[in-house]
Amino acid sequence: MPTILGIESSCDETAAAVCQDRLILSNIIASQDIHKAYGGVVTELASRAHLQAIVPVVDQALQAANTGLGDIDAFAFTAAPGLIGALLVGAEFAKSLALAYDKPLIAVHHMQAHVLANLILSPAGAAGVPSFPFLCLTVSGGHTQIVLCKSPLDMEVLGQTLDDAAGEAFDKSAKILGLPYPGGPLIDRYAQEGQPERFKFPEPKIDGFNFSFSGLKTAILYFVRDETLKNPHFVTENLADICASVQARIVSILLNKLKLAASKTGIKTICIAGGVSANKGLRTAFARMGLELGWKTFIPPFEYCTDNAAMIAITGLYKFQAGQWEDLAVVPSARGIF
Repeated sequence: MPTILGIESSCDETAAAVCQDRLILSNIIASQDIHKAYGGVVTELASRAHLQAIVPVVDQALQAANTGLGDIDAFAFTAAPGLIGALLVGAEFAKSLALAYDKPLIAVHHMQAHVLANLILSPAGAAGVPSFPFLCLTVSGGHTQIVLCKSPLDMEVLGQTLDDAAGEAFDKSAKILGLPYPGGPLIDRYAQEGQPERFKFPEPKIDGFNFSFSGLKTAILYFVRDETLKNPHFVTENLADICASVQARIVSILLNKLKLAASKTGIKTICIAGGVSANKGLRTAFARMGLELGWKTFIPPFEYCTDNAAMIAITGLYKFQAGQWEDLAVVPSARGIF
């Protein structure tokens, strides 16, 4: 049973996890609260925070898994995409461990790892794990994709965003509404109390399986501007309904494209993954659509949706078994191709 240590440092979470035969023995995440004061992630501050956190996070992951570095069969790290300074911290740390213990080094693509989070086993066994082939809607702060998954290491991107990602649409809409960073989870929270049909926002007409959210963002900006000119208290008086309406449109854009992809491919095993898959509105609508269309639907547990190292470790496991290792010359990339 191979044991893999996974390290994630692509943005503003420093994470480490230990995976053994698709079971996650530990999953430690250190978040960086410092960015809230700036309304977004500051790249240099993120890199410095990773340097401070990487040793204690890895140590906690090993202790929680009741294992040591000598018991690890391979070291996996996020190689792309992400903030280059942040990626370098995780990459160089993993390289050092691989060199010191003479063990394989495995580079992992962040978005592939989000998809494979759906394959993490629960302690009870394989219940709830999708079979191949399946479609996966990956939605995060920087990416929105529909991926055809033929096997753990054979994936094809069918469609992706042409501009903003779904997570950006949530966060930028929140900023327009005056909500603090990170605003996406706040829109989700307020939306639970609002009426999603109250305000109508446009759905872009984009061919194929690709997405676009820039027009929606602009429509929300102009809507809030015009309504605030009429009533300076418009946002505060209607916040829940605005959030519910914004969320409903973002979710409909995502699921309508996913529905199209499922129809065109004939695949009925459907997953979602990525940070935005933690959104309650999306999860509820996805489950409802699955029931209506006869899909087998899968969503990772919340702890494996946002950036985490468990998904890096399980991807590392599959790559280790396939002999897809790297030498110490491997270099992380801010915009690595999936």
